Amino acid sequence: MNKKDYKRNYFMLDGRFAKKGYDWWWHNFTAFEEETGKEKQFFIEYFTINPARAKDNGGEEPILGQNLLNKERKFVPSYVMVKCGWWGEDGVQLHHFIPWKDVTITNGNKVVISPDNLKKVNTNDKIKTFVLSSGEFYCSDILIKGNVNITPEQAAESERMTDSGSMKWELSVDKKTAFNVGYGAGSLFRKLKAFEMYWHAEGMKSSFSGIITANGKRYIVKKSESFGYSDKNWGSNFTSPWVWLSSNDLVSKISGKRLENSVFDIGGGKPRVFGLPLNRKLLGDFFYEGKSYEFNFSKFWTGCRTKFECKETDEQIIWYVRQQTFRYLMETYITCNKKDMLLVNYEAPDGKKRHNRLWNGGTGTGNVKLLKKGSGGKLHLIDDISVNHIGCEFGEYDK
Repeated sequence: MNKKDYKRNYFMLDGRFAKKGYDWWWHNFTAFEEETGKEKQFFIEYFTINPARAKDNGGEEPILGQNLLNKERKFVPSYVMVKCGWWGEDGVQLHHFIPWKDVTITNGNKVVISPDNLKKVNTNDKIKTFVLSSGEFYCSDILIKGNVNITPEQAAESERMTDSGSMKWELSVDKKTAFNVGYGAGSLFRKLKAFEMYWHAEGMKSSFSGIITANGKRYIVKKSESFGYSDKNWGSNFTSPWVWLSSNDLVSKISGKRLENSVFDIGGGKPRVFGLPLNRKLLGDFFYEGKSYEFNFSKFWTGCRTKFECKETDEQIIWYVRQQTFRYLMETYITCNKKDMLLVNYEAPDGKKRHNRLWNGGTGTGNVKLLKKGSGGKLHLIDDISVNHIGCEFGEYDK
């Protein structure tokens, strides 16, 4: 449901998650090359892992979990990583690693991570957002900045899990519509560390504006045409299967009109709560022209049921999701060409890299149908919608 909660975007790695946990803030959007006007889809993520393990190697350098020496010493990963890049046939993912000693993080006006051991920070922001900062890098709910330059020599070091290239950005963020999953990520369940993986999309519909320079080319991000998305995940491990679909580039096939006040978001896979797996569960919300149609398995009183199938062909990743409650049904069919996608790399807090075919893209296309259930189970079509600029993800652990 569309209920904003900036506290769910706070840094969450305290308690046992500080020693075995990750927390990240993800953004994706469309930009236009200044010289040609050609569009390109970009992503930027600020990823944090295991802050309480930063001094295992003395604390001066990031601890990369895939490094052979670190594996021999049984060091788990500990760093802040800025992941950025773009999709398409020339797509790249770039990883810049920062040691924890060079990072400051605030939740509202309270400092929770700082090399200077500060207790509080003065801010005039109207929004008491979180802030992650380190040198040229900055991330909050209203502004993101950074400058990454990865050399071929660095990219050749397999523990960095990165391509080579450069990207610089400074972007304003306007998070217009939220997907708040409810009590599952509420304060009690956060305190209990009940789930293995949490999700909150403060800006499932976001507008971005500013400038990007990527491999020497300058791109303009226009607020009205950015088709942006912002969310965060945190926890002690990832999920398998891993599913994500979202877009706010929606056009009604019935009326022919662009749906300016609409966005959908689907995510999940196989969540674990208190260590117990909940098989093949997805969370979903379609905010359709100002009204939320939510499909949330944790709200059992709504009668939510979900079936989904994701498959890989030689050329595409294909998603089919059928979600329904006692009152509504949503059918989603999405495809994305593999040539325009990336196999994105993450290592888990325990140092294992289990996802080795995690397909991630921002150029998906497809169709969504939203229906209302009438008496006798009769279905009434609310809208049949053409969808583009879809953020999409699918992967499963190695067998």
